[in-house]
Amino acid sequence: MSEKALRDLNTIPGTERKNEDSSKACLTKPSIDNAAENIEDRQKKKNCSSLVMPVVNGNLAVTANSGVEIGNAEVEYIESENLNDLEDIDTCLKTLLAGLDSKDWVMVCESLNNVRRLSIFHKEAMLHMLGDVITSIAKSLKSPRSAVCKTAIMTSADIFSAYNDLIIDSLDPLLVQLLLKASQDKRFVCEAAERALISMTTWISPISLLPKLQPYLKNRNPRIRAKASMCFSRSVPQLGAEGIKTYGIEKLIQVAASQLSDQLPESREAARTLLLELQNAYEKFHDLMAATVNEHPVNEHPVSEHIVNDHSVNEHSVNEDPVNEHPEMSSWESFCLSKLSPLSAQAVLRVTSIAREGLVS
Repeated sequence: MSEKALRDLNTIPGTERKNEDSSKACLTKPSIDNAAENIEDRQKKKNCSSLVMPVVNGNLAVTANSGVEIGNAEVEYIESENLNDLEDIDTCLKTLLAGLDSKDWVMVCESLNNVRRLSIFHKEAMLHMLGDVITSIAKSLKSPRSAVCKTAIMTSADIFSAYNDLIIDSLDPLLVQLLLKASQDKRFVCEAAERALISMTTWISPISLLPKLQPYLKNRNPRIRAKASMCFSRSVPQLGAEGIKTYGIEKLIQVAASQLSDQLPESREAARTLLLELQNAYEKFHDLMAATVNEHPVNEHPVSEHIVNDHSVNEHSVNEDPVNEHPEMSSWESFCLSKLSPLSAQAVLRVTSIAREGLVS
């Protein structure tokens, strides 16, 4: 190429030269030096980001991992049995609430794990501040950062296990958030919330828990209704047959019947499970009452002759059927028909009869 041509090429505007270069991109090779430099830069960034968050107290390992979750962080979640005891309880208690309300999400996770340790190893020490701690846990349950949210869910499960009915007055903010988290699509958060709800129904007495759950059975969100129905169904059997009678089997059967027509199959399945439990409890109580009546017949006392000869007394009144004198001894079918609307009673009887036939066959 002549010197004149080279001078002309150098005078071409930058934009035109860029277009010309792009049109020949398929014919040019990338610079080896530039490629090596880009790889080196990326490696440096990766190494730097991996040092951003160190291991916290040996329990929360945080390393960078782009694309994993908000904040580009990957957290190691410690199971309850693997948590270590605290070295300085007094200092932990003094800084606990401040740590739970911190804007540093790693500190929040560390504080939540400290709540778990206190619940497991020193639950009496935290009892005086339990209400404030639960308020902060509920706040963490709302966090958009998955690491904080899941750690708060695991903390809730440990709180239920440690304090049982002592938290019943503070349960509502935890309950609504756990039902929401168990209803969402993010799998690892959803599964953790399910386990926390199971812990709740295991450790909190049904007498205290069922009234808290009942409003959520009518929630506008069908997924929340389904999770509440499952909790309700798991809690009732812990009452036992006598406890079910004391709580009010008629109230429980009405709740179960209303869930049979729910939108989601989880609600309907929970209702079917609950109805079978109620039927078994009813029949156990029925058998107990029948045995009691047989041991102490209604007409065991002699009837005076003038009463027998009195035509105003119906001839069947003396030997009246004990079942009629004890309405609770009537059949399951009669009970359902007396406590439910005809359509609801038919649905309940269909469910319980099909299940019974399946067991017999």
